Amino acid sequence: MTITANWSYPTAIKFGAGRIKELADHCKAVGMKKPLLITDRGLAPMAITQNALDILDAAGLGRAIFADVDPNPNDKNLEAGVKAFRDGGHDGVVAFGGGSGLDLGKAVAFMVGQTRPVWDFEDIGDWWTRASVEGIAPIIAVPTTAGTGSEVGRASVITNSETHTKKVIFHPKFLPAVTICDPELTVGMPKVITAGTGMDAFAHCLEAYSSPFYHPMSQGIALEGLRLVKEYLPRAYADGSDIEARANMMSAAAMGAVAFQKGLGAIHSLSHPVGAIYNTHHGMTNAVVMPPVLRFNRPAIEDRIAAAAAYLGISGGFDGFYDYVLQLRAELGVPDKLSALGVGTDRIDEMAAMAIVDPTAGGNPVELTLDAAKKLFAECI
Repeated sequence: MTITANWSYPTAIKFGAGRIKELADHCKAVGMKKPLLITDRGLAPMAITQNALDILDAAGLGRAIFADVDPNPNDKNLEAGVKAFRDGGHDGVVAFGGGSGLDLGKAVAFMVGQTRPVWDFEDIGDWWTRASVEGIAPIIAVPTTAGTGSEVGRASVITNSETHTKKVIFHPKFLPAVTICDPELTVGMPKVITAGTGMDAFAHCLEAYSSPFYHPMSQGIALEGLRLVKEYLPRAYADGSDIEARANMMSAAAMGAVAFQKGLGAIHSLSHPVGAIYNTHHGMTNAVVMPPVLRFNRPAIEDRIAAAAAYLGISGGFDGFYDYVLQLRAELGVPDKLSALGVGTDRIDEMAAMAIVDPTAGGNPVELTLDAAKKLFAECI
């Protein structure tokens, strides 16, 4: 089945195989004459990236690229990106890639218009109102993975290189003007990245659905996102060229990011310190810590998870859903413990202290205390 659509929620989304060819047209439509394509080091030399640059170049928009982006992008990457943007006289950003390229690209477009440090715009209260909106550059987002959903998000996760803490930087203008979701760009993803990014989308939907906050729209989106992952992630993992599966996983990723306006929880607040300190893949880290967090949250979410299980065609209520998660992880080659990702027990106290102040901790259905975080890390490692 061919999936092609234009959506205006939550931004203009051009969805369908082959639609990367529209990139230059959308850049021009938002006023770009000299865009800077921002991606990560691994993607920079790949054919899909060079093709995107060819499309821009053929339309007279140049082929400028910035790729000094770490897997968990940090303030030093951001500073270098802003310098490259200004030195090159650019007027817009094409944020291209997985979560790291998308998050860094959006942050560069935002920070070129600011005089205050990036940490002044952390997602706390109304800190975003401190920003000067006039100089924020337009953004076109092009995801090449199906996980983070950053292409439809109003925030970027940036690691503070001095404190090794991940900070959520928020502003409504982080939302790209246009997003091109072309599932053909995800065909070359290695199995391990397909698994990790897919489980990231699953974690976003699961935590948003489980969050205690009131947001029925996001809750409904999260539930359908879980169904899409259940149906299509195993297919995408088994056959990377399955375009229908790849397309539906792109939808699930975007849905997860829309849904988590309702909140995230301990899966993410445990995962963020691990990624910041050990530089692990975010989605794979989420997948590893998921079962212990489900057990921890069970008293508060048992009935809600049972309802989700029924919708997903899983029998056995909470226990059935929990067993399904274990089965899915095994099918995707997800390790059972964080130790398999190189995480040791020597920094549990430090990571627990970081976890309880992570902005996602407040959305957990059960209060994440320091003692609880330490116990969860011990279980996970």
